[in-house]
Formats: sequence, structure tokens, C-alpha cells
Amino acid sequence: MAFELNDTYGFPIDLTELIAREKGWTVDLAGFEAELQKQKDRSRAATALDTEDWVVVNEGTQVQFVGYDSLEAKAQVLRYRKVTAKGKESYQLVLNKTPFYAESGGQVGDRGELLVGGEKIFITDTKKENDLIIHFTTKIPASLQGEVMAKVNESTRRNTEIHHSATHLLHAALRTVLGTHVAQKGSLVNEEHLRFDFSHFAKVSDEELAQIEAMVNEKIRQNHPVVIKEMAKDDAVKMGAMALFGEKYADVVRVVVIDPAYSIELCGGTHVGNTGQLGFFKIKHETAVAAGVRRIEAVSGKAAEEYINENLSLLHQLKEALKNTKDPVKAIEKLYEEKAQIEKHAEMLEARQLVGIRNEVLRKDEVVGDVTFVADIVEVPSVDALKKLCFDIKHHVNDHVVVLCSNIGGKAHVAIGVDDKVVAAKGLDANNIIKQQVAPLIKGGGGGQKTLATAGGQDVGQLQAVIDAVKALLS
Repeated sequence: MAFELNDTYGFPIDLTELIAREKGWTVDLAGFEAELQKQKDRSRAATALDTEDWVVVNEGTQVQFVGYDSLEAKAQVLRYRKVTAKGKESYQLVLNKTPFYAESGGQVGDRGELLVGGEKIFITDTKKENDLIIHFTTKIPASLQGEVMAKVNESTRRNTEIHHSATHLLHAALRTVLGTHVAQKGSLVNEEHLRFDFSHFAKVSDEELAQIEAMVNEKIRQNHPVVIKEMAKDDAVKMGAMALFGEKYADVVRVVVIDPAYSIELCGGTHVGNTGQLGFFKIKHETAVAAGVRRIEAVSGKAAEEYINENLSLLHQLKEALKNTKDPVKAIEKLYEEKAQIEKHAEMLEARQLVGIRNEVLRKDEVVGDVTFVADIVEVPSVDALKKLCFDIKHHVNDHVVVLCSNIGGKAHVAIGVDDKVVAAKGLDANNIIKQQVAPLIKGGGGGQKTLATAGGQDVGQLQAVIDAVKALLS
């Protein structure tokens, strides 16, 4: 149980030990460590990666990337290797020329296909390894000697480029609105959305987010050309290009300019031709990810359109549910007020009901030995009500043991109260009674304090047996 709490729910073992000690239980630490080691072994086995040596098909080590200007290219396979992970085989290919962008700078790797004769091989990802561009696939062509046609998935690439260019606009807007202390701390750019981590000392307010969003959308409407230049690194820095701290750059760098007075960044990723292609920009979330680091998730282009439509559809459904009110916020606030009033009224009715049940139960009290025994099977709406009733009855009898049982939602529930004097004189303990006598009978579990404990279980047919068992302890 301790391992399950830790592994499945993330519950710390030291906290489990603390709670166990409070209840008089012990934790099998040796068993916990054994299960933890088994889990680690399973995890290692699941993530074990068996990479075979490269098989050379055609001589050559130089890989030409043509993906800035074209989404397809004729090429030759230079080498391949087989990879086995989690019992599944896959392959990695290297081409002498490729339009596939390899994952870098936060931009995900391209996906697409290789056409070899009449055969089609799907590329699921593209990454860099040293100076090689690695194409990931689940199989290799029957023949690797001939020419292949490498084609990038155009839709995925274009939507990814939209989010990459939007990231540059966002970065500049953040520095304009929040201050020049803002620096990029990480990013993710794919076809679905963009994620941008940046240094900032406080939560970005709703007003600031609105300003940032408006600034980006203004640059989109102005339809600025996205100008890409290659130049010496020192020249790029002189013209104001921002570089990522700690990132290593070659002597010749790629500079992305979106309005020289607004955004100039060193970047090796792919981009749109002009900002108008972004269509619209919408911030979805702003959160903290670490001390002094914030994160913005946003969408642009088609993804922004889909996001807006989804939210408008949700708003439409909400209005319909609220009888097409013109002010859904006011209508919801009214519903919450009415709910609070109903709950208050229900609590008052429940309190009256419990008083009536209490008085009825007290008429059934009897003296067993020298202890006042109060027990009954009652109808109450909730487990909380059963506990309240048990606690209330304790204030109306002396030297008592109270046993209340109830069938709540088809499950057995029991509350036991024991007077402090009875605990001291008789050694009776509500917590022990629940665990040793009650829980096994109703096929459940529970616990609590010496003077008040509860249990829940599956067998509602044993509620009278519970009363009899506790009464027998007093005889």
C-alpha cells in the first residue's frame, strides 16, 4: 500500500510513515524498498535503447539541408541503422540532401515521407546528431541504392513556421511591455501551439497580457516581411540581434528580422514570409514554471482560429443552458447565490432532521454492565451527517458507548463514540473497535480517535451484527 501511494499518487513515504505512527500502524520499509527497486528495474528495461552500428549505403559524410527554400528534394541514402526500444524496432536514415528540419532551437523536427520507386516510407521525426540530420522511420525501403524523393509534410511545417514567427513577435512584445530584463529561457514550437519560457519576477497581469497580445496582432496586421539574412556574428550583434545566453553560435549566423525597430533575433529555424500569414495570435495561458521564470502558451494561424471557435461554441452552449441570457456572467453569479441559499436551507433541514433522529435513538439507550449503550441503524443522507449525529448524542449521555450504523448509497457506514471515562476505565478504544470488530464484518476499513471512529464497507447486511458485536464487548 505504501508503494502504491508513492508510485501511483506521488504520496511521500515519510508522510505515510508519520500518519501510520499516529494511528499505531507500521510501514514495511523493506518491502517498500524492494518494490521501489523492481519499479526502477522495469523503468530501465522500458527505456533501454539498443542502437546498432551504422550501415553505409553510399559513401559521404556531408549532409546538405535545403529545407529553407524547398519542402522536397531528390537524395541518396548515405547510411542507416536499426534501433530497438521497448521491444519495438525502428530505423534512422541519413540522406546526402534533405528538406527535413531537424529539431533545434525549440522547433520540432519535420515529419513527412520518402518515396522510393513505388514505395512510400513515412518519416515520423527528424533530429540532429553531431553534424548529421537523422530521419526516424518505422521501416526502410526494400532498396536503398537508388534515388529517393524526400517530401516534408507541408501543412505541419507551415503551421509550425507560423508559431515560430509568432514566438519572435511575442518575445519582442514581452520586452516592450514588461521590460528589457525579459530573456528567453526555453521554447517549444510545433503545429499546434507555441510555448515560451522567459525570465520575469512576477505574474503577468491580465492587463499586461492584453497589451502583449494586442501588440503582436498589430504587427500581424501590418504584414511586415520576415527578412532572413546570413552575416558575421559580430555584425549581427552590432545591428541589435538578440542571442540566447549560453547558446553557441558559428562565425556566420542566420538573422531573422521582423520590422528592424521591433524584432531582430539570431535563429536557425524556419519562418513565414510575412507576418500577415499568422492571421491572428491568441494567448491561452500564463503560468509560473520556476522561481523567476514564467511561461506563456499561445496559438496563431489556423490553431488560433480553432481555439477561438471552440471557445465561442462553448459560450454558445453556455448561453443556451442559461436560457439565452444576454449576460451569462450575471446569470451564473445568480445561480451561485441561489445555490448557496439552497445549501443553507438544506443544512437547516438536515439539522432539524438529525435532532429528531437523535431523540429517537436516545429512547433506545440501555445500560450494559455499568456503561450506557446507545445503538441503532438510522437513515441519514451522508457520512458527515452520521458523524455529526454520533458526536451530538455523546453530549446527551454519560459513561457511554454509541454505535450508529447506516446504509448510505448502498454501502455500510458505522460511527462509534466512546466516553473518555469509559476509555480510561474499560480500555475500550473506538479506533480499535472499528479496526478489529467492525471493519471485518462489513468488509471495509476505517479508523479515527479513541473517542470517535468511523468505518465504511460493502456489506450492508451486517449492520445489526456490528451492533451486537460491540454490545458483546461490554458484557
